Amino acid sequence: MTAATPAARRVERPSPPPRSWLGPLGMLAFAAITVWSAIAIGFDPREILADITRGSHILAEFFPPDFSFAPRTAQRMLETFQMAVIATGIGCGTALPVAFLASIVTSPGRPVFLVSRGVLSVIRALPDILYALVFVAALSIGPLPGILALIFFNVAVTAKLLSETVDGVDVGPTEAAQAAGASRWQTNRTAVLPQVLPHYVAYSLYVFELNIRASAVIGIVGAGGIGQLLNERRKVFAYDDVSMIVLELFVFVFVIELISIALRRRLV
Repeated sequence: MTAATPAARRVERPSPPPRSWLGPLGMLAFAAITVWSAIAIGFDPREILADITRGSHILAEFFPPDFSFAPRTAQRMLETFQMAVIATGIGCGTALPVAFLASIVTSPGRPVFLVSRGVLSVIRALPDILYALVFVAALSIGPLPGILALIFFNVAVTAKLLSETVDGVDVGPTEAAQAAGASRWQTNRTAVLPQVLPHYVAYSLYVFELNIRASAVIGIVGAGGIGQLLNERRKVFAYDDVSMIVLELFVFVFVIELISIALRRRLV
């Protein structure tokens, strides 16, 4: 038996892949588009620095918050919470089947997939405040227009996120269910839904947080909730009351987010 020569024992390293210029070209294109956009809209950082203290006298009126105004916000904060709960339940409940129709893995056919994705794109393209304006004009001022606007917002966000999650599921269980003779509905219920259910719950909790924030915005156009009271106090220049509402919203959202994080860690 002959010993292997050093040349035979030497392992040749593979040649490095050719250098791609796509990354640098992409960054250069992004920088060029950014500069072009700034020039087109007249963005000038010097104006920001020059005018940064112009509203200081107004900002000073926000402090300190008027804590005696807090009891008057309790009913509207409760209304905001109720709006978020109803909108989350209806919106996320509707988004579940829509997400299965909008996924290439679970959709019954390509036409249904394309139509579902197109409808979601249209719904998602419109901001929630625009939906609120439409529903306020149709139904008058109150929490109902806000709930309907949030429902549309919830369906668009939840269905989009969940459909992308469904696209990435393990197809092994679905193929096994189909081989056993399961129908499409049975396959989706037994092989796909258990895989995406923790994500669906996490998305629903995330949307609930968004609803609390969004209700403060859509309330400005008369769609109920704490935002409507915030707009009323802003119109009379009661900035200390406005800062009290903002502080309450911050605490409310922060507590809900802590609860949501704890639940997500248990579910995902």
